[in-house]
Amino acid sequence: MSWLFTRKSEEKQKPDGEHEATASELLSGTEFDPAVLHPLANLGGSLDYLNIEEDTLSNLPGDSHAIPSRGWQDDLCYGTGTMYLGGLAVGGLWGLKEGLKKTENLQVKKLRVNGILNSVTRRGPFVGNSAGILAMMYNSINSFIGYKRGKHDWTNSVAAGAITGAVFKSTRGVRAMGISSAMIAGAAGAWCLLKRAFS
Repeated sequence: MSWLFTRKSEEKQKPDGEHEATASELLSGTEFDPAVLHPLANLGGSLDYLNIEEDTLSNLPGDSHAIPSRGWQDDLCYGTGTMYLGGLAVGGLWGLKEGLKKTENLQVKKLRVNGILNSVTRRGPFVGNSAGILAMMYNSINSFIGYKRGKHDWTNSVAAGAITGAVFKSTRGVRAMGISSAMIAGAAGAWCLLKRAFS
């Protein structure tokens, strides 16, 4: 059983003048150039720039914005994100004011802070989510109208605002739909006038 735990070292006799080759000796004899393996190795000076199709800006007539846009996806993402964050800030301030007013008679500091935080977290996400949904609907409808008409102008924005307002309050009745539609169409028209004044 000793053969399981011990191993006899048997040295193989090598002929005179022969030795085991090292890694550097093996690689030194080959013509191996790592620069040739690079994907752009054989292009030389013919590569001036890479043309990536996704980076092209939107070329629809009248599609100039304050921020350069690559199409409806950019408008949808930027518009929705901006409106959500703006709504979150406005709703947070509304909740802060409401919380300060409701808790002004409380003497215990922890209860007052808790009441203020409850108001902020109730109003902030509510206004942020509503503003984000409105922006998503507005940008989608505006882009669709612009695609169908073949140009972007103020009529697209006002029509998209009117449709967005009507759909947003469609469960509240005709009167609420009309008021919401007029408000959002007016806001879209004001935004178009503001953009035109600064551009």
